[in-house]
Amino acid sequence: MPEGTFDLVIRGQRVLTAAGTSPCEVGVRGGKVAAIEPLGVGLSGTEVIELADDETLLPGLVDTHVHVNEPGRTEWEGFASATRAAAAGGVTTIIDMPLNSIPPTTTVDGLNRKRGVAEGQVFVDVGFWGGAVPGNKADLRALHDEGVFGFKCFLLPSGVDEFPHLDAEELEEDLAELRSFDSLMIVHAEDPQAIEHAPHQGGGQYAAFLASRPRGAENKAIAEVIERARWTGARAHIVHLSSSDALPMIASAKRDGVRLTVETCPHYLTLMAEEIPDGATAYKCCPPIREAANRELLWKGLADGTIDCIVSDHSPSTLDLKDLENGDFAVAWGGVSSLQLGLSLVWTEARHRGIPLEQVVSWMARRPAELARLATKGQLALGFDADFSIFAPEDSFVVDAAKLRHKNPITPYDGKTLSGVVRRTFLRGREIDGRTPRGQLLRRGGGAVPPGGAPAAQAEVRGPAEYSL
Repeated sequence: MPEGTFDLVIRGQRVLTAAGTSPCEVGVRGGKVAAIEPLGVGLSGTEVIELADDETLLPGLVDTHVHVNEPGRTEWEGFASATRAAAAGGVTTIIDMPLNSIPPTTTVDGLNRKRGVAEGQVFVDVGFWGGAVPGNKADLRALHDEGVFGFKCFLLPSGVDEFPHLDAEELEEDLAELRSFDSLMIVHAEDPQAIEHAPHQGGGQYAAFLASRPRGAENKAIAEVIERARWTGARAHIVHLSSSDALPMIASAKRDGVRLTVETCPHYLTLMAEEIPDGATAYKCCPPIREAANRELLWKGLADGTIDCIVSDHSPSTLDLKDLENGDFAVAWGGVSSLQLGLSLVWTEARHRGIPLEQVVSWMARRPAELARLATKGQLALGFDADFSIFAPEDSFVVDAAKLRHKNPITPYDGKTLSGVVRRTFLRGREIDGRTPRGQLLRRGGGAVPPGGAPAAQAEVRGPAEYSL
């Protein structure tokens, strides 16, 4: 048994380690998990926490799809508010998307500006995706060397002028470039021509909005990504999969050895088109929330491994951009705010399907960490960062949008009853209190960005070109 006093010891009947859930004592030293022993051995700690009978100790979740938007659109979301929300939901690491900030993270200067404003105000650890846009192929290697975790691109207009989309040939060129240094391209896969030919009817009818973003647009774009990844040998990742029709070709590509991974999001797993009220633009996202039968097939895709992980795609905006007064889906910004709620949302649905908590945590912690190659995140295991949450899976709560920690008080889950309550969250063995920001800015390959390693940002605040994505 390890000797000496630990900085923190947590003891309880239910501790979810890499080996499963069992009665354990966990010892933390220097911010790392230094001991995992059977309950009763009596590890000594400067601080000792005894779990209640209804609590489970979980590894901190990893959310690789978060739009923080600072600098430039900080009124939509900022690093302090976003990371407070993450911590309240048991998420201890996020990776920030390269848009909708101004400037976007498409150059090293843009990355440094973003790091400059994030420094000193994050409550969880934060990494950054770079952006792949027309004309910045020469910037990709430099961004990689500066520590981004991979690159995000769109195959159709992103909704903001400063982040244009790639066509299929540009995608292939950039994939080949990323292959040369084994980076990852994460792709918003909807085909612009398919959407252009879909019905375009404005107004408040959700059915009309759904018809304007058909599954075929996703399917066609995903097929394009698969073939370009196959030809180049690069790693590609499909973000926010909503079309279950694409699952067979994804599974086939994986069997063929294409280096492909796929995520989906809580809103596609918990909501259904049939229950979305007309005019309820809080539900608008792209690709859209689809029908109940589609939702069930996404759960099946998770179960059989075709879908790799679950992340939030927290894409907030100000209330006025959601067009709440008019409820026009064609005008409203598309994005679901759910960063704080992900674990409870997915657990609420999973338990009804007989899916164990261990599997949910794997989808939301270990697998996203593996996607981003975060070697010390996503598991409660020796040598890993001591990032935890204390979770009460049998407890429940009613969502109150006004009490959530993200900046703008809107979410489609307002008023819904969810199972599972995150009671406390720890980052490297210290409880996150929402007052003292101790998060680090992470670099690809391990380590943190040194304090003062980036200049402060100066950015003009502008609105989006169109509120579609």
